[in-house]
Amino acid sequence: MTALSAPAASRGCACCCEPSEAELYVRLDEVIGEYRDKPGGLIPALQTAQSVFGYLPEPVIRKIADGFGKTVSEVTGVVTFYSFFTLHPRGKYLVRVCLGTACYVRGGKEVLDAFKKRLKIDVGETTPDRQFSLEVGRCFGACGMAPVVMVNDTVHQRVKPARVGELVNRILAGGAVAVEKEQA
Repeated sequence: MTALSAPAASRGCACCCEPSEAELYVRLDEVIGEYRDKPGGLIPALQTAQSVFGYLPEPVIRKIADGFGKTVSEVTGVVTFYSFFTLHPRGKYLVRVCLGTACYVRGGKEVLDAFKKRLKIDVGETTPDRQFSLEVGRCFGACGMAPVVMVNDTVHQRVKPARVGELVNRILAGGAVAVEKEQA
């Protein structure tokens, strides 16, 4: 799997500015060329395209479909089947609250409700400032530390609803980048 962060996609610009739309589509053409003839190349192409654009807008899906000789509905079917693809822009911080059995039983739903209230968004939405997106997960493999929340790639264990606001503030302050072992 090729994964480029949005900043990595703009390396061509020494001033750290955002790449232009034309530059993004040039990169998309490169991605399509790289994966088009590889067996199973559609998914890595979609993953790379999503990392370049931040999500998979309809024009990108159309271009990938054309490049792979597939219909738009075939490619859209793949995108909507896998939960790691998104058709909408995500925030800088992707908050995923586990609602697997152990997390649910230990208060995962209440943690989710606390995030909804604090961020003023629902599941599948992004805050207006594009800082946070809220999603639900089904199991992160840390059942003994339930309830669990993942923020981007950082695992937060034994999250308490009453401390969600504190966790959000720590994330915004840049203090929640390592794997959390304390109670959040």
